[in-house]
Amino acid sequence: MLKIFTTQLSGFLNRLYENAEFEMEDGARLLAQAAIGEGSIFIYGAHELEGVVAEALSGAEPMPSAKKLTNIHEVTSADRVLLFSRFSHDEDAVELAKQLEEKGIPTVAVSAIAQEEEGLQSVVDVHINTNLKKPLVPTEDGERIGFPSLMLSVYVYHCLSLTLHEILSEY
Repeated sequence: MLKIFTTQLSGFLNRLYENAEFEMEDGARLLAQAAIGEGSIFIYGAHELEGVVAEALSGAEPMPSAKKLTNIHEVTSADRVLLFSRFSHDEDAVELAKQLEEKGIPTVAVSAIAQEEEGLQSVVDVHINTNLKKPLVPTEDGERIGFPSLMLSVYVYHCLSLTLHEILSEY
Protein backbone atom coordinates (compact mmCIF):
# COMPACT_ATOMS: atom_id res chain seq x y z
CA MET A 1 0.00 0.00 0.00
CA LEU A 2 2.76 2.46 0.83
CA LYS A 3 4.40 2.04 -2.56
CA ILE A 4 1.08 2.61 -4.33
CA PHE A 5 0.37 5.67 -2.20
CA THR A 6 3.84 7.11 -2.81
CA THR A 7 3.64 6.47 -6.55
CA GLN A 8 0.17 8.01 -6.80
CA LEU A 9 1.13 11.01 -4.65
CA SER A 10 4.26 11.61 -6.69
CA GLY A 11 2.18 11.53 -9.86
CA PHE A 12 -0.28 14.04 -8.42
CA LEU A 13 2.51 16.40 -7.40
CA ASN A 14 4.09 16.22 -10.85
CA ARG A 15 0.77 16.77 -12.65
CA LEU A 16 -0.11 19.60 -10.27
CA TYR A 17 3.12 21.39 -11.14
CA GLU A 18 2.72 20.73 -14.89
CA ASN A 19 -0.96 21.69 -15.06
CA ALA A 20 -1.00 24.64 -12.66
CA GLU A 21 2.42 26.23 -13.10
CA PHE A 22 0.96 29.38 -14.66
CA GLU A 23 -1.84 29.64 -12.09
CA MET A 24 0.71 29.33 -9.27
CA GLU A 25 2.80 32.09 -10.82
CA ASP A 26 -0.28 34.29 -11.30
CA GLY A 27 -1.36 33.58 -7.73
CA ALA A 28 2.05 34.53 -6.35
CA ARG A 29 1.99 37.77 -8.36
CA LEU A 30 -1.42 38.61 -6.96
CA LEU A 31 -0.26 37.91 -3.39
CA ALA A 32 2.92 39.93 -3.97
CA GLN A 33 0.81 43.04 -4.52
CA ALA A 34 -0.07 43.00 -0.82
CA ALA A 35 3.43 42.11 0.38
CA ILE A 36 5.03 44.87 -1.70
CA GLY A 37 2.38 47.43 -0.79
CA GLU A 38 0.72 48.29 2.47
CA GLY A 39 -1.37 45.14 2.68
CA SER A 40 -1.37 41.72 4.27
CA ILE A 41 -1.89 38.25 2.87
CA PHE A 42 -4.76 36.71 4.78
CA ILE A 43 -4.84 32.91 4.73
CA TYR A 44 -7.85 30.70 5.28
CA GLY A 45 -7.93 26.91 5.42
CA ALA A 46 -11.25 25.07 5.47
CA HIS A 47 -11.43 22.09 7.82
CA GLU A 48 -8.21 20.01 7.76
CA LEU A 49 -6.58 22.59 5.51
CA GLU A 50 -6.20 24.81 8.55
CA GLY A 51 -2.84 23.00 8.60
CA VAL A 52 -1.69 25.18 5.70
CA VAL A 53 -2.38 28.26 7.80
CA ALA A 54 -0.17 26.85 10.57
CA GLU A 55 2.61 26.20 8.04
CA ALA A 56 2.30 29.71 6.58
CA LEU A 57 2.40 31.44 9.96
CA SER A 58 4.47 29.17 12.21
CA GLY A 59 6.51 27.01 9.83
CA ALA A 60 10.27 27.23 9.42
CA GLU A 61 9.81 29.78 6.63
CA PRO A 62 6.66 31.85 7.27
CA MET A 63 5.05 33.61 4.33
CA PRO A 64 5.86 37.33 4.27
CA SER A 65 3.01 39.63 5.34
CA ALA A 66 0.81 36.62 6.21
CA LYS A 67 -2.00 36.66 8.75
CA LYS A 68 -4.73 34.20 9.61
CA LEU A 69 -8.12 35.20 8.26
CA THR A 70 -10.42 35.26 11.27
CA ASN A 71 -12.63 38.25 10.52
CA ILE A 72 -13.51 39.30 6.98
CA HIS A 73 -14.10 42.86 8.23
CA GLU A 74 -10.34 43.20 8.89
CA VAL A 75 -9.55 42.70 5.20
CA THR A 76 -9.09 45.87 3.13
CA SER A 77 -8.56 46.55 -0.55
CA ALA A 78 -4.79 46.65 0.06
CA ASP A 79 -4.90 43.02 1.22
CA ARG A 80 -5.04 39.72 -0.64
CA VAL A 81 -6.55 36.40 0.46
CA LEU A 82 -5.21 32.89 -0.03
CA LEU A 83 -8.00 30.36 0.49
CA PHE A 84 -7.63 26.56 0.75
CA SER A 85 -10.51 24.09 0.52
CA ARG A 86 -10.68 20.36 -0.18
CA PHE A 87 -13.28 20.84 -2.91
CA SER A 88 -14.29 23.91 -4.90
CA HIS A 89 -17.93 23.53 -3.90
CA ASP A 90 -17.31 23.69 -0.11
CA GLU A 91 -20.18 25.90 1.06
CA ASP A 92 -18.20 27.84 3.70
CA ALA A 93 -15.31 28.52 1.33
CA VAL A 94 -17.59 29.59 -1.52
CA GLU A 95 -19.55 31.90 0.79
CA LEU A 96 -16.31 33.46 2.05
CA ALA A 97 -15.04 33.90 -1.52
CA LYS A 98 -18.32 35.59 -2.53
CA GLN A 99 -18.07 38.00 0.40
CA LEU A 100 -14.49 38.81 -0.57
CA GLU A 101 -15.53 39.34 -4.19
CA GLU A 102 -18.29 41.74 -3.06
CA LYS A 103 -15.68 43.71 -1.10
CA GLY A 104 -13.37 43.77 -4.13
CA ILE A 105 -10.65 41.76 -2.38
CA PRO A 106 -8.43 39.84 -4.83
CA THR A 107 -8.36 36.15 -3.86
CA VAL A 108 -6.36 33.06 -4.76
CA ALA A 109 -8.05 29.72 -4.05
CA VAL A 110 -6.67 26.18 -3.99
CA SER A 111 -9.08 23.25 -4.23
CA ALA A 112 -10.15 20.33 -6.37
CA ILE A 113 -12.88 21.01 -8.89
CA ALA A 114 -15.01 17.97 -8.12
CA GLN A 115 -18.24 19.20 -9.67
CA GLU A 116 -18.70 21.24 -12.79
CA GLU A 117 -21.24 23.49 -11.08
CA GLU A 118 -20.10 26.92 -10.07
CA GLY A 119 -17.70 26.92 -7.19
CA LEU A 120 -14.59 28.73 -6.06
CA GLN A 121 -13.16 28.68 -9.57
CA SER A 122 -15.92 31.03 -10.74
CA VAL A 123 -15.64 33.46 -7.83
CA VAL A 124 -11.92 34.00 -7.20
CA ASP A 125 -9.28 35.81 -9.25
CA VAL A 126 -6.90 32.83 -9.47
CA HIS A 127 -7.88 29.20 -8.87
CA ILE A 128 -5.38 26.35 -8.54
CA ASN A 129 -6.99 22.96 -9.13
CA THR A 130 -5.42 20.12 -7.12
CA ASN A 131 -7.52 17.57 -9.08
CA LEU A 132 -7.67 15.37 -5.95
CA LYS A 133 -11.22 14.01 -6.11
CA LYS A 134 -10.89 10.65 -4.38
CA PRO A 135 -8.49 8.70 -2.17
CA LEU A 136 -5.42 7.30 -3.93
CA VAL A 137 -5.10 3.69 -2.76
CA PRO A 138 -7.55 0.90 -3.60
CA THR A 139 -8.13 -1.66 -0.86
CA GLU A 140 -8.89 -5.35 -1.24
CA ASP A 141 -12.60 -4.78 -0.63
CA GLY A 142 -12.87 -2.20 -3.44
CA GLU A 143 -12.83 0.89 -1.24
CA ARG A 144 -10.18 3.60 -1.54
CA ILE A 145 -8.12 5.21 1.23
CA GLY A 146 -5.40 7.82 1.50
CA PHE A 147 -6.79 11.29 0.68
CA PRO A 148 -3.77 13.66 0.94
CA SER A 149 -5.58 16.99 0.51
CA LEU A 150 -3.41 18.67 3.14
CA MET A 151 -0.19 17.37 1.56
CA LEU A 152 -1.12 18.71 -1.87
CA SER A 153 -2.25 22.01 -0.39
CA VAL A 154 1.00 22.43 1.53
CA TYR A 155 2.86 21.70 -1.71
CA VAL A 156 0.91 24.45 -3.51
CA TYR A 157 1.49 26.78 -0.55
CA HIS A 158 5.25 26.22 -0.83
CA CYS A 159 5.18 26.77 -4.60
CA LEU A 160 3.33 30.05 -4.05
CA SER A 161 5.64 31.06 -1.21
CA LEU A 162 8.82 30.29 -3.17
CA THR A 163 7.56 32.25 -6.16
CA LEU A 164 6.48 35.08 -3.86
CA HIS A 165 9.99 35.21 -2.34
CA GLU A 166 11.47 35.31 -5.82
CA ILE A 167 9.20 38.22 -6.78
CA LEU A 168 9.96 40.11 -3.58
CA SER A 169 13.72 39.67 -4.04
CA GLU A 170 13.45 41.69 -7.26
CA TYR A 171 12.11 44.72 -5.33
